[in-house]
Amino acid sequence: MGFDATLADSSPQPVLPDTIFLTLPAHSALTPRQVCAALLRNKGIVDVKVSSDQRTVVVKFIPSITSGKHITQMVPGVDLNITVPEVTPGAWEDSSWSQGSSAVLRLKVDGMTCHSCTSTIEGKLGKLQGIQRIRVSLDNKEAVVVYQPSLITAEEIKQQIEGAGFTAAFKKQPRPLKLSGIDLERLRNAQPRSSEASQRENSSSKTAVFRVEGMHCSSCVLNIQSSISALPAVTSAVVSLENKSAAINYNPSLISTEQLRKAVENVSPETFRVSLLEEHENLTLVPTLVSPLKSVPASKEPIQPLTQVVVINIEGMTCSSCVQSIEGVLSQKAGVKSVHVSLLNGNGTIEYDPLQTTIAELIRELGFGATVMENCGEGDGILELVVRGMTCASCVHKIESTLMKTNGVLYCSVALATNKAHIKYDPEAIGPRDVIQVIKDLGFTTSLVKKDRSASHLDHKQEIRQWKRSFVVSLVFCIPVMGLMIYMMALHSSMVLEYQLMPGLSVMNFLSFLFCVPVQVFGGWHFYIQASRALRHNTANMDVLVVLATSIAFLYSTIILLVAMAERAKVNPVTFFDTPPMLFVFISLGRWLEHVAKGKTSEALARLISLQATEATIVTLGPDNVLLSEEQVDVDLVQRGDIVKVVPGGKFPVDGRVIEGHSMVDESLITGEAMPVTKKPGNTVIAGSINQNGTLLISATHVGADTTLSQIVKLVEEAQTSKAPIQQFADKLSGYFVPFIVAVSVVTLLAWIIIGFVDFEIVEKYFLGYNKSISAAEVIIRFAFQCSITVLCIACPCSLGLATPTAVMVGTGVGAQNGILIKGGEPLEMAHKVKVVVFDKTGTITHGTPEVMQVKFLVEGNLLPRHKMLAILGTAESSSEHPLGAAITKYCKKELNSETLGTCTDFQVVPGCGISCKVTNIELFIEIRSTDKVTCPLLSFTCAPVTSQKYSVLIGNREWMTRNGLQVRNEVDKAMMEHERRGRTAVLAAVDGVLCGLIAIADTVKPEAELAVHTLKSMGLEVVLMTGDNSKTARSIASQVGITKVFAEVLPSHKVAKVKQLQDEGKRVAMVGDGINDSPALAMANVGIAIGTGTDVAIEAADVVLIRDDLMDVVASIDLSRKTVKRIRINFVFALIYNLIGVPIAAGVFLPIGLVLQPWMGSAAMAASSVSVVLSSLLLKMYQKPSSEKLEFRARGQMRPKSPSEISVHVGIDESGPGSPKLSLMDRLITYSRASINSLLSDKRSVNSVVLGEPDKHSLLVGDFGEEDDTAL
Repeated sequence: MGFDATLADSSPQPVLPDTIFLTLPAHSALTPRQVCAALLRNKGIVDVKVSSDQRTVVVKFIPSITSGKHITQMVPGVDLNITVPEVTPGAWEDSSWSQGSSAVLRLKVDGMTCHSCTSTIEGKLGKLQGIQRIRVSLDNKEAVVVYQPSLITAEEIKQQIEGAGFTAAFKKQPRPLKLSGIDLERLRNAQPRSSEASQRENSSSKTAVFRVEGMHCSSCVLNIQSSISALPAVTSAVVSLENKSAAINYNPSLISTEQLRKAVENVSPETFRVSLLEEHENLTLVPTLVSPLKSVPASKEPIQPLTQVVVINIEGMTCSSCVQSIEGVLSQKAGVKSVHVSLLNGNGTIEYDPLQTTIAELIRELGFGATVMENCGEGDGILELVVRGMTCASCVHKIESTLMKTNGVLYCSVALATNKAHIKYDPEAIGPRDVIQVIKDLGFTTSLVKKDRSASHLDHKQEIRQWKRSFVVSLVFCIPVMGLMIYMMALHSSMVLEYQLMPGLSVMNFLSFLFCVPVQVFGGWHFYIQASRALRHNTANMDVLVVLATSIAFLYSTIILLVAMAERAKVNPVTFFDTPPMLFVFISLGRWLEHVAKGKTSEALARLISLQATEATIVTLGPDNVLLSEEQVDVDLVQRGDIVKVVPGGKFPVDGRVIEGHSMVDESLITGEAMPVTKKPGNTVIAGSINQNGTLLISATHVGADTTLSQIVKLVEEAQTSKAPIQQFADKLSGYFVPFIVAVSVVTLLAWIIIGFVDFEIVEKYFLGYNKSISAAEVIIRFAFQCSITVLCIACPCSLGLATPTAVMVGTGVGAQNGILIKGGEPLEMAHKVKVVVFDKTGTITHGTPEVMQVKFLVEGNLLPRHKMLAILGTAESSSEHPLGAAITKYCKKELNSETLGTCTDFQVVPGCGISCKVTNIELFIEIRSTDKVTCPLLSFTCAPVTSQKYSVLIGNREWMTRNGLQVRNEVDKAMMEHERRGRTAVLAAVDGVLCGLIAIADTVKPEAELAVHTLKSMGLEVVLMTGDNSKTARSIASQVGITKVFAEVLPSHKVAKVKQLQDEGKRVAMVGDGINDSPALAMANVGIAIGTGTDVAIEAADVVLIRDDLMDVVASIDLSRKTVKRIRINFVFALIYNLIGVPIAAGVFLPIGLVLQPWMGSAAMAASSVSVVLSSLLLKMYQKPSSEKLEFRARGQMRPKSPSEISVHVGIDESGPGSPKLSLMDRLITYSRASINSLLSDKRSVNSVVLGEPDKHSLLVGDFGEEDDTAL
């Protein structure tokens, strides 16, 4: 019959049990042994074990029989919470916690240097199928993985870790468990005990939802979850970084919401700010196995639906009222979490639940065009393919099943009807070309779905064509009407035009009606469609005002004409048929010019998008980098690790590292660097930059959406979509503007009707179209309608709505062109309010890498020539991982002009002291490059032939020399102390037991730092230096750059407290930093500014990102903010004054002084106002960054190093007030022992480095950097 049939296997079948970990309450009526016994009596329980600390129970169970949630309720009177235990060696007697479907694997991992390494391993393994939980310990060099052996093997896990660049080795092999049919039967027949008591206890629980401000990474989430979950009265805690919330399930009889709030705050008193949002009765959070890899739990809560973010291109928006309409309607729909609509970009970013609503359809119902531009995933690769050759559903199944078995493919969906495949994959495990090759191997042809990489949605071409067409149509029919009107005004009366074709219908009215009807139908079609849809959804926009004005004029004229014809009137009625054509002409012209100007505001972003390459040349290299083949592929198919060839004049398709070739590269459109940059092997290149002269081979490091250019484009788009606080006010005002203007128009109509009948002479005097043959009542009605329609025509919410976004768009675009990425309107607006600029030291004020400043020779040159000593020192430090050692090696190689030196053996490091080693094989190197004919052995007056001699080398501080029996002479000690006083690290070197050299090393100050600090001060800003280094180093740096206020020896948490202290004084603070330890302070500051060469965490936390490592861009970012906000204010003042003055004039308030407007004049003024606001914003495109040369010329003679007496140095967290966080025991020990640590100047690290273990933050004593003297002092 077509079904597969097989004989049942009578042998025992492997059963796949699952495992959970349960935390016992601190005060339980039952002992752990009694709890285990109670659990074992239940159906489906395989095994139960207790940890050595008697706090955690591991339970193996059959998922088909029972569940984790049910197990937590099996023991009456005892609260059992599912958790992820802290895994430590020896915590369990049996390392095989979970057997069968879940096993625990312990691996020793070498090569990890920082927490970024642990995150890399956890992130890589967490995306694999079959991985349940991962915990990587940097201290123990260990990875503990809970996985399902049926889906992934231990060897595959090991290979994945090694593929990430680490060395992995098994500690203990997991052992799978098999159960026979008899065991299964015994488990099924076990009688479960009642759990009613437990259910009664759980029924009294509550869930409190708190808002938590101050979280900046997943570490904060885990800290809160682990701390709060440990409380006895807390059942579970779910923390969301994205929502800034914490949902806590607790027992109200044991703890209050206020106590919970304080408990969350106490996790980090100076970082988290907690407030209660809501409280639910009898809402139990689903117990979850909390993963350390995510900021939110893996399971979905009922109150946290699965959402996705989509970017939609929206057509047809004309003013901020349209934006308010879309945002208002969508935000009220079920499943929509957030809505951000950009009028100028013509798109919207919406976060919503796709199971509850369809966003594009909702927008179309509002009367706007809507097409999905992109779905923002979570970082996984998404591939859209066209698959040819499929004939039936079997082909679909074949492709889907094969792809789902492929390592790295997360999801696959193939549609036979459309011949399209949607594939989600892990870019770290598989690439797009690999996926395509799998499909091709199945016998199908496939190609990539072409994406629109153009910036067509930014140039407003469609809107420009639409309004141009509307203007031309209206103009064609308006010209005859205007001609008739001018003819009548010139001759005052015309017997021909006044001739009646029939009683009540004159030639003038008949011709005006004929020309007015096409304008109403064709010229006003778009207005009527938009207005009807807006009114249908109870909203109003600019189109409603236009439709009201033209419709009232047309209908009034038509009705009064029909009445006159019906009454067979002898006097021709006065009509408004000339008003609609002229209104549509001026409004269409204004909209046309407005969209042309809007397109100019997006030029910066469009230029960035145009930089993206469409194709790439992939090459295959053989031995010795011999070119074997090359292939032209779509840029979306480039994978990490591919070798890409870039010819002269070509764009770099991806970010990469040069492996062969030399060239000059133009990066001006990305970094703002005007001069071409030299690229050679080892240098990095940026996607979108242009190769100028040499052919380069690069290894792709970042592809697709991960490239620098893609990230910049995304950042600029998000910035231009976000709204500044002043823009939010304008949009809210626009929402009430149209109803208000309609009300004013009605009041104007009624007021002039009353005034006219009370005192007709006023109307008679100022009504230009007054004709004595017309009755007074008709004149009054006509004049009242004229003023009312003019009010509708002149009022303009567009100028209010465009005042801010146009300036923000141009400002952020100009910033991006100059290498300054501003994340939205809020930081752009806030930056001009900054009063204090706080600088981090290492990597911000300084380069962050040590350099050799001076070398002093302590022996005669004939005993140890200079080049020979440098060769020995460079070889000795080549095996050192310390930054000081790397600086010495780099200096020696540079001075000797060589990349290879001698051989180093027996290398030993003594932390805090120095190194010792043996150096050989330098004679051949010296013989090849030396110009001397005679080579003398070290410390020997007798010349000998060149042989491979071994030298004993010691490099370190005073204590290290003393330990090895070497005496440091007084003059040498004084020289060291002088270097130390100037903020340098002094290192001694000894060869073969003789003290031979003194090396001074420093982290140099950036050359532009002093000018940047001086310029900021001249702008009226207070400049502060904040660092974790000691006060001597901090004072030295501050003296060089001209900073007078310094906070030294400050921990990362204290940086946050110090920023908070400055804010409490009423100051707006900008924090400039680059490291991980700066990210909390960057997030706390009013404006966080990150150096682009810094860490990803710092860049993520900052509000402004400087692409170039240039402190003058800090000055430029604040200056640009000031110029942009000034332009916004000019726009706003103009828009407000226009409406505040224009509406009263249109209403006839200034009639006594003879100021009267016709409706067409109002429409012309309205159109001019919108265009003028956009043109005003476009003036920002003329912005030029402050020139360093001009600033240096102005500051000539004013910049000088500060004396020690001018610098105020505050150590630690002093003067920070009572709310400052307390030092931990480790922090106090570090602070207390600073005096002794300072004596080890050669190997000293900052407090930040000690606490955080950051390899990129070294405490280096910094001093003057202008000396390159290597002679004796």
